[in-house]
Amino acid sequence: MKRIDTELPGVCILEPDVHGDPRGYFFESFHAAKFAALGLDLQFAQTNVSRSARGVLRGLHYQWPDPQGKLVGVLDGTVWDVAVDIRRGSPSFGRWTAVELSSDNHRLFWIPQGYAHGFCVLSAHATFMYQCTALYVAAADAGVRWDDDDIGITWPLATPILSAKDSIAPRLREIDPARLPVYVP
Repeated sequence: MKRIDTELPGVCILEPDVHGDPRGYFFESFHAAKFAALGLDLQFAQTNVSRSARGVLRGLHYQWPDPQGKLVGVLDGTVWDVAVDIRRGSPSFGRWTAVELSSDNHRLFWIPQGYAHGFCVLSAHATFMYQCTALYVAAADAGVRWDDDDIGITWPLATPILSAKDSIAPRLREIDPARLPVYVP
């Protein structure tokens, strides 16, 4: 397993060792001891899977309070995955990073607590997996507008397909600070 740090603190790309032959392939998407050796001492409380069509954009989502860290990957297809630092007081507040995840590159993306997360589907369909460090809590569910000009994400599509909830999410500057995570150095 190889860890590739991004410009955002704690957010990283993981490249597993993939073992393949003419029959197919095998890789460990999570191994507690190997992740701990990479500085990621993780425990998961919930795993989710979603399937979406080309052009669907999901996000930018987070939970506060009751934050979740997320280890995400693609089981089938290709997505462009984004993490945004929304921690009040963070030196990188409002900054974003992105990675292409696919069933071909087998990459995983670790998004710690305190970051908003979203992705858009680039292939005909994508089956997406989220391993979460905390359970989903409906009362803590929150979001940031996907096209917030202050954040300036360069999405690889102009007119995404959005849920009703995502289409009316507030801009980061419109969110009550009490509804945002706090940066802890």
